[in-house]
Amino acid sequence: MSNKIIIIGAGPYGLSIAAQLRARGIAFRIFGKPMANWQHKMPRGMRLKSEGFASNLADADDRYTLAAYCAHEGVPYEDEGLPVSRESFIDYGRAFQQRFVPEVEDRLVVSLRRSGDGFAVQLEDGEIVTADKIIVAIGVSDFAYLPPVFSGLPTELVSHAAQHEDMATFRGREVAIIGAGSTAIDLAALLHDAGVAVQMITRRAELPFHTPPELDRSLADRMRAPMTGIGPGWRSFFYTQMPPLFHSLPPDLRMRIVSTWLGPAGGWYMRERVVGRVPCLHGYTPQSVDIAAGRVHLRLARADGSQRMVSADHVIAATGYKIDVGAIGFLDETLRARVDAVSGLPVLSRDFETSVPGLYLVGPAAAYSFGPMFRFVLGARYTARRLVRHLAGASLRRPFVQKPALAAR
Repeated sequence: MSNKIIIIGAGPYGLSIAAQLRARGIAFRIFGKPMANWQHKMPRGMRLKSEGFASNLADADDRYTLAAYCAHEGVPYEDEGLPVSRESFIDYGRAFQQRFVPEVEDRLVVSLRRSGDGFAVQLEDGEIVTADKIIVAIGVSDFAYLPPVFSGLPTELVSHAAQHEDMATFRGREVAIIGAGSTAIDLAALLHDAGVAVQMITRRAELPFHTPPELDRSLADRMRAPMTGIGPGWRSFFYTQMPPLFHSLPPDLRMRIVSTWLGPAGGWYMRERVVGRVPCLHGYTPQSVDIAAGRVHLRLARADGSQRMVSADHVIAATGYKIDVGAIGFLDETLRARVDAVSGLPVLSRDFETSVPGLYLVGPAAAYSFGPMFRFVLGARYTARRLVRHLAGASLRRPFVQKPALAAR
């Protein structure tokens, strides 16, 4: 017997969608390890860049917020100005799952393919289940980006930031971090605090940090730049309050906005933990890598042509994530080829449906279609409400398929 709906992924987006389907009495199955990306691909001790009020999962009544969880558990919390710890957020997500989505099946999907008018999902234990509709809510797990200069090198010497949870494993070693975004800055601080000899290497002239929130803003300031979950300003207000209008913007404009808005930067609270404490080579880009005597030797170059060599026991590429439908490993090759995409980003209908009827993609993969808010947990509420309303039958229109356009430079 075919299942009506299957959700792949049990992170903030998958759990929020499942919670609202359950509240409506709509049958579904959900596969994944709850909060697994946060548990295993984010370093212990890190803190979220999003403020507390913008870090909620979405139950049907909007009652079980991070603030409500922290109040019940006695965990320090503020809507703004008190960074949320990774550990608190994971505990909150698990408590949300136990309360609203107890039917999560802790099994991984290894294959997804078309089967007649529906889909066939193969699980890690070999079981095959079928469904009419599939919601892929995997976050950024399959999209870690490693620059070509590091490809093919042994992972014990060169790795991506997503491969590390515990910084204590690097004690007694010299580590070089490539990058200047929030992950690079977080890792540098955590490694330094763990007593590891660490240095950063970045193309930027200086490390970027977000501006601290202004907790006592005047009415005039709030009118001039309203606060949103992705920062202050009317543009941010538009991106967070009007996803349908963003969806209607010209494709090239959407691509330009998603590619440039809220670029890589450390949380405002990280400046004092890194600047003046962690050595940083500014303005350098890795050109080549050699492995000799169990160490990594980097040849770095500046824009003016000057070069220098740096050696380390291990190099961590904190080079972010690059959404690419073609990188979703469990998608059958034929199915993957049928998903319309622009520069790897899926083209979605207003209800998050891909060009393959019945196949939906949510989370960061939806940013090109709906805006930069969907790179963050903040987008889970809109996604869950819109998609569940559609699946419940409120939206009866035929699937909207937008022809891909060339990506904006």
